[in-house]
Amino acid sequence: MRFVHTADWQLGMTRRILGARPPKEAGGLTGEAQARFAEARLDAVRALGRLADEQDAAFVLVCGDVFESNLVGPDVVARACEALGSFRTPVLLLPGNHDPADAACVLRRPDFVRRCPAHVRVLDTPGVHEIAPGVEVVAAPWRSKHPLTDLVGEQLAALEPAPAGTLRVLAGHGELDVLDPDDDEPARIRRDGVLAALADGRVHYAALGDRHSAWTDAVDDRIRHAGTPEVTDFDEVDPGHVLVVDLDDRAARVSTETVGRWRFVRHDAALDTDADLDALDARLAALSDKERTAVRLALVGTLSLRQRSRLDDLLAGHGLAFAAVEVVEQHSDLATVPDDADLHELDLHGFAADAASELFAAAAPAEGTGDAESRDALRLLHRLVGSPR
Repeated sequence: MRFVHTADWQLGMTRRILGARPPKEAGGLTGEAQARFAEARLDAVRALGRLADEQDAAFVLVCGDVFESNLVGPDVVARACEALGSFRTPVLLLPGNHDPADAACVLRRPDFVRRCPAHVRVLDTPGVHEIAPGVEVVAAPWRSKHPLTDLVGEQLAALEPAPAGTLRVLAGHGELDVLDPDDDEPARIRRDGVLAALADGRVHYAALGDRHSAWTDAVDDRIRHAGTPEVTDFDEVDPGHVLVVDLDDRAARVSTETVGRWRFVRHDAALDTDADLDALDARLAALSDKERTAVRLALVGTLSLRQRSRLDDLLAGHGLAFAAVEVVEQHSDLATVPDDADLHELDLHGFAADAASELFAAAAPAEGTGDAESRDALRLLHRLVGSPR
């Protein structure tokens, strides 16, 4: 039997405009890049549907977090149902921690139920579901955002070995305990229980969601996280894929197929000289598909005001082409130290020269200090006046 294992579509996900979000929130997108990012998630779903058709899959199994939350708007629901309507392959949707099967579940909302294509099935009831003769899926849906037990373990404990001739797939959501042994979250999936169920034939493959990076268990490669089909954050390892699984009662042969097109890129740079700025400029210029790439920079070093002004211009210019370019302040340590050349290069006269001299005196470091507001004012002055003629 062949099926497609996927998870964490996160339809309706947004990334706030740069500078208007808490510091730890990832992936702020500039301008209309947010609309392109939302469309890309639907594009990945459509590509997944075409892949399932081409591979002649028996079904597509989505292991949680179909939607970013149960509060997504009716427009997100409508467009999601249109994308699902393009599939010719049956689709199974498992509620996860973002869209749990509680009273507000988006997968039970009237606007979803009314538009949901006939070949789409919501696995909001825990337990064994017959998908086709000889094919069963054991569903462990989230029923709230904060479950107090291992939902997968509960379902496995209630199972007998699969009947002869029946293939059984576990559909779960959440991280295994071995991925973060120090986390005592009660909803963690106990890996030993999954291994035991695979060993005695209660299930033949464990399809998991929640971890946005693809992952394969080193002891039994039938335990897998599919990862997200389109990138959502900077710390994900090789996102943008789905798994095509060929399964029998002894083994799973799994191939990884790419459907995502966006990238979230990290880059660390030490900036102390004009050559360092040249290198950063060249690095950003060399990245392809800028309209689908968000860049997060961690910068360290010491720059003059002229060099810092050049850096500001460099980042602003590249930001117009990329989905986002941001400097992460909490991971950066970039000092701006005025030097004599900074004041000379402004080439100012009269009152403007007097004002610049006062700012320069206030901004110049004295015993390792200097007025940050004065330095910022001088940086702005450098940008406004421009390079000397």
